Amino acid sequence: MNEATLAWLTPDWPVPASVRVCATLRGGGASDGAYASLNLASHVGDREACVAENRRRLGAALALPSEPLWLNQVHGVAVARLADRGASALADAAVAFEPGQVCAVLTADCLPVVLADRGGTRVAVAHAGWRGLAAGVLQSAIAALGVPASQLAAWLGPAISQPAFEVGAEVRAAFLASSPKYDAGFTENPRGRYQADLYALARLALEQAGVSSVHGGGWCTFGDPERFFSHRRDGGRTGRIATLAWLA
Repeated sequence: MNEATLAWLTPDWPVPASVRVCATLRGGGASDGAYASLNLASHVGDREACVAENRRRLGAALALPSEPLWLNQVHGVAVARLADRGASALADAAVAFEPGQVCAVLTADCLPVVLADRGGTRVAVAHAGWRGLAAGVLQSAIAALGVPASQLAAWLGPAISQPAFEVGAEVRAAFLASSPKYDAGFTENPRGRYQADLYALARLALEQAGVSSVHGGGWCTFGDPERFFSHRRDGGRTGRIATLAWLA
């Protein structure tokens, strides 16, 4: 495959064109087997040379202004500030305030969320699985942007859908501990467990934080193996797509 076969999703949202965002699809890369083919993660067991080539192809296809800050994601709430020299990459969100700084998160069922101010002067991207959502990763990213939440727009990238995401009662309890409103993101199934809606939970978190302009959502990484990697579908051995955001 060559660079021309790469494809990605882009938002339709009310921010200036200077805010560049894409969520990659899994085709057009150099990896094979469980990682076929555009795996962008170096921590999942894929060959280092393949990951490096995939990142090179992505950078060329998108004409990225710099190498993304590839985070060491731990399902937490820490935010890397790209403006800080030597910013720690041990984080689950990143923010940028200057053109040319590329924020990125890697996912394979967890929800990537992009935030930008409507003036196009700052951007953030967050890795929001259920643990991060429950712990407040979106609230941390909003705070790091340093503008009123009412001035922000959010875009929800590809994630596992509610019908495919069964969880235990402890997951629901983790959300309800912070707000009873999160109950709307869960539906009990016949097994006495719950189907969790990451998109709905993120929308609820954003609404409570004051972000009313929320877009995207509606994909299912689990149910679309042609376009997406899925940790749950593939038994944990799979690649990762990337959601990237930067200011042009």
